[in-house]
Amino acid sequence: MEEEEEAIGLLDKVLEDEDVFLLEECELGTPTSPGSGSPFLMAVKVEAGKGLEMRKLVLSGFLASEEIYINQLEALLLPMKPLKATATTSQPVLTIQQIETIFYKIQDIYEIHKEFYDNLCPKVQQWDSQVTMGHLFQKLASQLGVYKAFVDNYKVALETAEKCSQSNNQFQKISEELKVKGPKDSKDSHTSVTMEALLYKPIDRVTRSTLVLHDLLKHTPVDHPDYPLLQDALRISQNFLSSINEDIDPRRTAVTTPKGETRQLVKDGFLVEVSESSRKLRHVFLFTDVLLCAKLKKTSAGKHQQYDCKWYIPLADLVFPSPEESEASPQVHPFPDHELEDMKMKISALKSEIQKEKANKGQSRAIERLKKKMFENEFLLLLNSPTIPFRIHNRNGKSYLFLLSSDYERSEWREAIQKLQKKDLQAFVLSSVELQVLTGSCFKLRTVHNIPVTSNKDDDESPGLYGFLHVIVHSAKGFKQSANLYCTLEVDSFGYFVSKAKTRVFRDTTEPKWDEEFEIELEGSQSLRILCYEKCYDKTKVNKDNNEIVDKIMGKGQIQLDPQTVETKNWHTDVIEMNGIKVEFSMKFTSRDMSLKRTPSKKQTGVFGVKISVVTKRERSKVPYIVRQCVEEVEKRGIEEVGIYRISGVATDIQALKAVFDANNKDILLMLSDMDINAIAGTLKLYFRELPEPLLTDRLYPAFMEGIALSDPAAKENCMMHLLRSLPDPNLITFLFLLEHLKRVAEKEPINKMSLHNLATVFGPTLLRPSEVESKAHLTSAADIWSHDVMAQVQVLLYYLQHPPISFAELKRNTLYFSTDV
Repeated sequence: MEEEEEAIGLLDKVLEDEDVFLLEECELGTPTSPGSGSPFLMAVKVEAGKGLEMRKLVLSGFLASEEIYINQLEALLLPMKPLKATATTSQPVLTIQQIETIFYKIQDIYEIHKEFYDNLCPKVQQWDSQVTMGHLFQKLASQLGVYKAFVDNYKVALETAEKCSQSNNQFQKISEELKVKGPKDSKDSHTSVTMEALLYKPIDRVTRSTLVLHDLLKHTPVDHPDYPLLQDALRISQNFLSSINEDIDPRRTAVTTPKGETRQLVKDGFLVEVSESSRKLRHVFLFTDVLLCAKLKKTSAGKHQQYDCKWYIPLADLVFPSPEESEASPQVHPFPDHELEDMKMKISALKSEIQKEKANKGQSRAIERLKKKMFENEFLLLLNSPTIPFRIHNRNGKSYLFLLSSDYERSEWREAIQKLQKKDLQAFVLSSVELQVLTGSCFKLRTVHNIPVTSNKDDDESPGLYGFLHVIVHSAKGFKQSANLYCTLEVDSFGYFVSKAKTRVFRDTTEPKWDEEFEIELEGSQSLRILCYEKCYDKTKVNKDNNEIVDKIMGKGQIQLDPQTVETKNWHTDVIEMNGIKVEFSMKFTSRDMSLKRTPSKKQTGVFGVKISVVTKRERSKVPYIVRQCVEEVEKRGIEEVGIYRISGVATDIQALKAVFDANNKDILLMLSDMDINAIAGTLKLYFRELPEPLLTDRLYPAFMEGIALSDPAAKENCMMHLLRSLPDPNLITFLFLLEHLKRVAEKEPINKMSLHNLATVFGPTLLRPSEVESKAHLTSAADIWSHDVMAQVQVLLYYLQHPPISFAELKRNTLYFSTDV
């Protein structure tokens, strides 16, 4: 046991022997692609003195890693001679052919690097800023052909070594514990490493050498004699890398599986795990035969980042619990909506501050500080916003729970695992050393490098679209048998996806034709997802996590919302393919600037786009008929509908209702009783959105913005009540009527998933957003739309929603001490 622990400790050191020159990876993620420079080193200007000093640092780091690499190659070569000696005896450990296959080209690679190291070392030790070593890198690059031969043979070498280990105990002992010399100044004289881990080193090295050339060029003045030589070496290296890129793509290569096949990484990504009742961000790796859950270890400066394995499940032992089995699992408590909204407000405010600092050419230190704060808030949002449970179970032990932001991700992970499980998989247990090697390989293999938050994105990346996306879901084909089918639409916002629309269920068909149009609000969105479901009417199949009947995903697809493609006045028709199913849809986009316009109706006889005072006077009512009827219908049959007011109604249904209300048609009530409830909810929202001025008026808008920002509770209460009192009577009575309705909707939150905060997010901008003239004064740019103003509009409505009941009579009777004129 002691020896095993010692071996793990030593192996850990070897796994952390990554190049010192990659220090920036620890600090800022990963090196960028060739041609763009690594982020840490890019920050240092190539001034003559500073650049040459950095040049020395880069070279010193590279030299140290070269020494480690040469020691690793030496360790591989060490058993080769005695193995060759026994090959010709009566009791050979391996045949000559097996030896040549396993150790193919190692001697050549060793000699190339030994010569390079011996020539470079004195130049770095006796440093002179004008010293040239470009020719050494040029020579190293010209000998890359030997790596091509090694790469071509690599898979066979691994397989041969694995087979030989299984058939010969002596070779197994040798290959499990090769001694690698420690660096000259290291306390450790030797480390033990497996042959398999060492055989991977040359594959890793060829990409590393290219990266260091890249960094050297960044810190070599253009007039330095080394510059053209390093440029040439980089060109050769990059050409070589692109020519064999497919062969050495690190995603394709990992340690082998128990059956001797190469273990490949199939999928990885950041997921939120619920562990010991708290949320933890994990990096999950799905290999061909195992699911591994890891977290990044915090390492001391100068050491390469490594993953720490939290747990793993061989796919042969992995099962998905049924909804019924989930009943015994701990329940998931969603994070309070108001706290999520607060995070969004902070993120938006910080974004604005960063933009201002950049525009004013502010100090980079101040910008970095703001970015750090933004990252912290985005990280919290990422951690606390997901609510969709994804449970997996080890048939021999524990169950694990992840929370995802969308059914889309859940089905992606489930499908990827189930596809691999169709193969003949064996159960196994990884030894501590095997687990260490596998976890150590994760850093190189990962395909998702950064936590998905906007502060990790480049400044020139698209900020996403703000406005309204009109989508028509036409039809679908490719179903093998008749089913009850519907689609949902999701868009991303703040780094996670939200369901925005749902078609009706088309019953018992293989070719559903929905032809339904939806208007979806975009908040910095970059992707649209379409998910196709088969509706389940079996009441026994209820998910205990959220009391919803589990519908089956038939297919899913995602498209990028490219501003150039989407921002046209015409409809753009497209087909999305998913698991053999084709869904046809059309879309067009209306920018914020266009959708913000409150256009008064030219016809004063209708209700849409007509002042509320005109409508109530004409109807001789206190609250417009359209508001009363829509509210009554929602309370009658929509109050328990999941996502009521958030899920978009069909646009054509909403337009039909709009026309009937505008014409004051006698069939209104009959039409309302037959209409989909989301269309009725959408009609109510549209009515408030199309008012020529907001319900809470343009005149009072600046005061509402100032009032909600007050920090003293008494002053805020005084101000906010005074502002309500200042509203015209029809506006105030209608607002209070709507307020009580939304509170009743929120009482059903456990069923409809609509909290006060969700409702405030939906209705706040609709009730407060100023008409066009005002909005230009308040909204600086489309990308800032979800910054201060919209967030403040949400907060104003939320304030009144969370307030004890407000009565019209009492409000008018009470005279509060409020002297400031509005």
